[in-house]
Amino acid sequence: MKAASLKELKSELSHATQDELLQICLHLAKFKKENKELLTYLLLEAENEEGYIETVQAEMDALFETINTSSYFYMKKTVRKILRMVKTNIRYSKKKPTEIELLLYFCESLKNVKPSIRHSLVLKNLYNRELLSLEKKIKVVHEDLQFEYNQQLKELYFN
Repeated sequence: MKAASLKELKSELSHATQDELLQICLHLAKFKKENKELLTYLLLEAENEEGYIETVQAEMDALFETINTSSYFYMKKTVRKILRMVKTNIRYSKKKPTEIELLLYFCESLKNVKPSIRHSLVLKNLYNRELLSLEKKIKVVHEDLQFEYNQQLKELYFN
């Protein structure tokens, strides 16, 4: 089956009744975990962005505590899993300050992981890529926020 374009879907949804829309949303939520997470964000957490950020940060903390530090290979796998989760949550929000705050927190947590990521080229490169991406993202927010975020970013660079 070929997926319809967004324009076609929008047109069809505009003709649906409220009950039909409710059934479609519930069906989507049952179909895939990401759909359910997105609906949860849109319906319950979009109003309180600060609370959403704190929730994602707590989830990050829990995942960072479970890192298998027996080898850098296992650390890398877990770190990538955490980053994937963070980027998924960023996609739900679509707000630049939220994106920047979550990535700053991710980088800060990664920098503080024991054993240090300085001894793993793969983890160091992943960390540096995220810092470079943060630099670019910070340039598009308001000037006051830029100053604050740049201060936090400077602290994340290895000396």
